[in-house]
Amino acid sequence: MTTQNLNKIGPFRHDIVGSFLRTPKLKEALTQTRAGKLTEDEFSEIRKQEITKLVEKEVEHGLKDVTDGEFSRSWWHLDFLWGLNGIKKFDYKHSYDFKGADTRTDNAELNGRVSFNPNHPFFEAFTELKEITPEGITPKQTIPSPSMLFRDNRSDNWPKYYNQRIDYLHDLASAYHETIVRFYDLGARYVQIDDTTWAFLISKLDETKNDTVAHQKYEELAKESVIVINEMLTGLPEDLTVTTHICRGNFKSTFLFAGGYQAVAKYLAQLNYDGFFLEYDNERSGDFAPLKTIFNNRLDKTIVLGLITSKDGKLEDEAEIATRIKEASKYVPLENLALSTQCGFASTEEGNALTQEQQWAKIELVKRIAESVWE
Repeated sequence: MTTQNLNKIGPFRHDIVGSFLRTPKLKEALTQTRAGKLTEDEFSEIRKQEITKLVEKEVEHGLKDVTDGEFSRSWWHLDFLWGLNGIKKFDYKHSYDFKGADTRTDNAELNGRVSFNPNHPFFEAFTELKEITPEGITPKQTIPSPSMLFRDNRSDNWPKYYNQRIDYLHDLASAYHETIVRFYDLGARYVQIDDTTWAFLISKLDETKNDTVAHQKYEELAKESVIVINEMLTGLPEDLTVTTHICRGNFKSTFLFAGGYQAVAKYLAQLNYDGFFLEYDNERSGDFAPLKTIFNNRLDKTIVLGLITSKDGKLEDEAEIATRIKEASKYVPLENLALSTQCGFASTEEGNALTQEQQWAKIELVKRIAESVWE
């Protein structure tokens, strides 16, 4: 853990984004459940067993924080959004625009005013995770950013339920704030907000540089994102760490967006997160120069460099990664940097194109490099 956050837990020098490949047993149980060969209770018991094994493996590989691998959901974002009051599931009938793969067509949209759901299923999932987390290890909860709901077409129908858009945004921020407080009451001290919105905005802002009207539209979306996220974070307990992971899309080892962080750096610099997990595994992410703006000389923040790809099993060269960390330290003090994979290994139940063994080799690699650089 960095010295800047001594009153908080995480981010750690070698950290995780959160999702792990579903195990063969879990995949088989899911198939049987959907075919009507297992009851929901039987599936739930198998899932608990597999999550317990996963947590044991995370600890075995030296992680200081653990997740349930997102085994308790199908999508990294939609399952959570569906659990809020005022959101419904619907069939978008189109794949998301990943570069090289077609997704399922599930989506979410407003069907009322947004509010906190005290019975959100993620609360039970976190409670189960906390119960099996060993003493001295931190259970980490991941949820999607509120900006995932008002981006794209998910809330185009907001005027049906609100007279003013700002009221919708306030309701969303409030629902998220209450949700995070509930996680805290259940024992969470480390929450990560996953967000593809900023990568989407990077792409759109770069595309519309010569189109003033379109460009302004995306600038407004960026400003709204800052408002909602910071309102969500205002007034949270002082010993709660809330970070964000800025993702460029992760489905079967493909991606959605590309571009360096410069287009959104000034907005990220305004976000009151404790840490920023930033993808930097290849040329799609641009250079390290925007880190100076994002860090914004905030010595209580941690930038977690996602220099190790989770999209394939090839192990990166340790010396080369150490050199890249040194390069990043020209813009952010080394003391305020940490290391992780660029994303999780299975943002959806399908998972990325690597094996279980390769996945754990990546986790070991992150740990080994971090120890050589900082410890």
